[in-house]
Amino acid sequence: MKVGFIGVGNMARAIIAGWQQQQTVMPKDIYVHSAHKESYQPYAAKLGLNACVSNQEVVKQADILFLAIKPIVLKDVLLEIKDVVKQKKPVVVSMVTGVSLAEIKSVLASDELEILRIMPNVNVEIAAGMTALVGNDKLSATNYQKCQELLASIGQTVELPEKDFSTFVALAGSSPAYVYFYIDAMARTGVKYGLTKKEATKISAQAVLGSAKKVLASSKTPMELVDDVCSPGGTTIAGLLAMQEAGFMTAVVKGIDATIAKDQSVQTK
Repeated sequence: MKVGFIGVGNMARAIIAGWQQQQTVMPKDIYVHSAHKESYQPYAAKLGLNACVSNQEVVKQADILFLAIKPIVLKDVLLEIKDVVKQKKPVVVSMVTGVSLAEIKSVLASDELEILRIMPNVNVEIAAGMTALVGNDKLSATNYQKCQELLASIGQTVELPEKDFSTFVALAGSSPAYVYFYIDAMARTGVKYGLTKKEATKISAQAVLGSAKKVLASSKTPMELVDDVCSPGGTTIAGLLAMQEAGFMTAVVKGIDATIAKDQSVQTK
């Protein structure tokens, strides 16, 4: 199976790195092209990928074609490759924010193409990602499973209707940045009380990692787990109430609201 990438930005590279770590797709079976020759060619050479001379060449080689480009250039790229796509008929996998299956189908002007829309997060790079996916009505069960297995090799997957993709973007796509921000805030507080930044970051990151694993492994809700840690009159409840007084939960909700609103504004343009 040959996999092609049109666009080799951060998310495409994260997916490829995850596959290399898990040996899911061999470098010789990955074909890439980007508008930035000075970037993608050295990258391909370093990893042993196939650097193609054009987007059309990627399509000609690929059984599964990933669109990993910005929304603003998607239409032009689709118009450029649509004739080759119709001839080769790869499974088209779009990871373009805010662009629906129907919009992609319309530009490609074909009712027969198999199209999958996905939204991964950057943690696919270390095989700990979270990816949403949904296929069009032409996508066969066999090809859906192939694509799902590719993504499941580098993290968890969930099938969602397109209407929920903006929510997924906020909860999984953008949220790593929020979690990094939270870890950094805790680490800086550790520095305030005498730890080195390296020590404080390691302690904070491991605490977040373990807590996330506990949520996934437990039958309890996150709030029930909160209650388990909060001893009566103890340090944890004092800190938790201080965070709530400062607007912790409201800040999180507002951040997610803003992310969803921004994603939905992209879709309406």
